[in-house]
Amino acid sequence: MGKKRRLLRQMADKAGLPPGSLHYVGEHASQTLATLIEYGPGEQDLRETCFSSLEQGKGFNPTYPTLWLNVHGLGNIDLLQEVGRRFGLHPLTLEDILNTTQRTKVEAYEHYLFIVAKLGRFDAAQGCVVNEQIAIVLGRGWVLTFQEQASGTFSQIREHLRKGAGQVRKLGADYLVYALLDKIVDRYFGVLEALGEQVEALEDEVSEGAHIGVLKRIHALRREMLYLRRALWPMREVLNSLQRDDADYFGAETQIYLRDVYDHAVHLIEAQEMLRDLVGGLTDFYMSNQGNRLNREMRMLTVIATIFMPLTFIVGVYGMNFDHMPELHWRYGYYLVWALMGAIGIGMGWFFWRRRWL
Repeated sequence: MGKKRRLLRQMADKAGLPPGSLHYVGEHASQTLATLIEYGPGEQDLRETCFSSLEQGKGFNPTYPTLWLNVHGLGNIDLLQEVGRRFGLHPLTLEDILNTTQRTKVEAYEHYLFIVAKLGRFDAAQGCVVNEQIAIVLGRGWVLTFQEQASGTFSQIREHLRKGAGQVRKLGADYLVYALLDKIVDRYFGVLEALGEQVEALEDEVSEGAHIGVLKRIHALRREMLYLRRALWPMREVLNSLQRDDADYFGAETQIYLRDVYDHAVHLIEAQEMLRDLVGGLTDFYMSNQGNRLNREMRMLTVIATIFMPLTFIVGVYGMNFDHMPELHWRYGYYLVWALMGAIGIGMGWFFWRRRWL
């Protein structure tokens, strides 16, 4: 809840500013580091450069036909403005990049596509799903990516570029965007696996008659499923739009790979829906178990009370203060009453046991 309050406070500070005003809304206003990878189809067609200041980037001129500029940290607004000027980004695009509360979407501008995606990971320490915003801009021969902080998600793609492995060097900027989206989508398989393990653990605890704290964990898990749904469903629509409405930016070869990512997204949504149903069923399972447990306890108490009813009757009869009661003056009357009550108790206990009420 603290994170949500901070983000809402930042959004409130932004309210009232003119459209296109650059104001950072997020959790990690860290130092900005821009990494530029230029590459071509040749084995030696690769150059990698890092920028941490505005001056370093102003005098740089690209050499190879395709470039990928990845920006970590969104605290240096001047550097982001320079990136926007060099690549002709609309002020509203820069505004959305700095506002990390954007929903997953795709927007087409005059000479580029702007994609907002959510990179999910499971925080084992807090037991929750954490989403980080990834902004991707695809132009003719160039790709820009913006992240709040380094996550290591795209490190394998960088290694493939450095080694010339796979088709990422040959198929250009559109294939690079496919590879980025594929990594973002595939990260959610690990998230679902971690959530599935939590669901299984809760099922075991509920089956064993868990305490009331488990119910709070079930509700927390349902909330995580809702957050995950909000991240996955828009991603499916984005991938569908990239194939249908924005096909001009992706070649025929890359379109096939986009369909594969779309299939992965559909599979994730189906798995998430199944887990959500399981979590929803856990609440019913918990309440049913609690009801059965209460019924067993009430049955036990009822049996005990029923056994003591005739014994209480006998004690009550012989506890009356009458002078003329024959058994009161009989030598073995006391032992007879105890024997009678014991026989009744044992007999009723055996009867209830035979009926499986005990």
